[in-house]
Amino acid sequence: MTDPLERFAERPSSRYGPRRAHARQPKKHRRLRRAVLVLLGVVVVAAGGTYGWAETRLDRDVDLGAYGDRPPAGEGTNYLIVGSDSRDGLSEDAVQDLRAGGGGGRRTDSMMLLHTGANGASLVSLPRDSWVTLPGRLDTTTGKTKRPEGDKLNAAFSYGGPELLVHTVEKNTGLRIDHYAEIGFAGFVNIVDAIGGVRMCLDRDIKDEKSGADLRKGCQTLNGKQALAFVRQRHQEREGDLGRSKNQQKLLSTLAHQAARPGTLLDPTEMGPAVRAGLDTLIVDEDMSLPDLSKMFRAVQSVSGGKGKRINVPVSGFGVPTSKGNVLKWDPDRSARLFDDLRHDRPVRETGDSPR
Repeated sequence: MTDPLERFAERPSSRYGPRRAHARQPKKHRRLRRAVLVLLGVVVVAAGGTYGWAETRLDRDVDLGAYGDRPPAGEGTNYLIVGSDSRDGLSEDAVQDLRAGGGGGRRTDSMMLLHTGANGASLVSLPRDSWVTLPGRLDTTTGKTKRPEGDKLNAAFSYGGPELLVHTVEKNTGLRIDHYAEIGFAGFVNIVDAIGGVRMCLDRDIKDEKSGADLRKGCQTLNGKQALAFVRQRHQEREGDLGRSKNQQKLLSTLAHQAARPGTLLDPTEMGPAVRAGLDTLIVDEDMSLPDLSKMFRAVQSVSGGKGKRINVPVSGFGVPTSKGNVLKWDPDRSARLFDDLRHDRPVRETGDSPR
């Protein structure tokens, strides 16, 4: 005998059965849609407020065309990303704690050329000890124009700031720099701390008195102070400045990848501190916009995600003695091929391996 309750459940036309359940369903969907819309509204308003505030904080202080005589525009977009040793935003105690002493002013601690285009992103390290030709420039001590001369790449920044550095990179690579972004010690440390540290895996112990690095082999999360010491140390690197450039490239792409994780981008309480930390010491070119910065950030993040390439400018020798000290000399054929590929936005053939 069939249970009356089972017969009741089987009746499709029952006044109190399935019809009532169907009647409740639209209300449930409406409530869900309202909740989603409210959540999106909060995120958009918060992000919009951060966007407007950030636009007013960008320090657009670099004139890319200050020296004129620039290469023609190529295909794709080229960014020059610079880490400087600027102490702006650091107290005297912080300078001591971060081992950030060593003179006033600001100099380049790292330089990277980021190219984006039809074939994805390529991040090319330009070691600061690279031997390049410095274009003619005004000598502020004599008031005369100096003739082009050989010197280390970071000397361009010391002599003429971002403008001369951009001019020097353009003259030695043949690439037109479309955008410039520079961040100092304080901004770097604060960004790493704001996102909760950066996860790195080291293949050996690193201890360096000058930078303050004291790290153990293995995977670990570096705080801002430790990350800064890691990217500044070079005395334990077999390739010296070239080895340091590789470390900087690896940490930058990893940092961008972690900062772009969904929890950070969608949570305004996390996004705000990271944005504020970066803008504190960020210097960009006159035409840089927040969308441009966002594109640059996403391109660096894509390199870490395996969708782009990390390359060191090909060198024919490191530790080469000159009148300006030991330098890195670019391989003329391989570096020319690399920059030619970037200029024409072709797939990059160069691997950037160590000297052959």
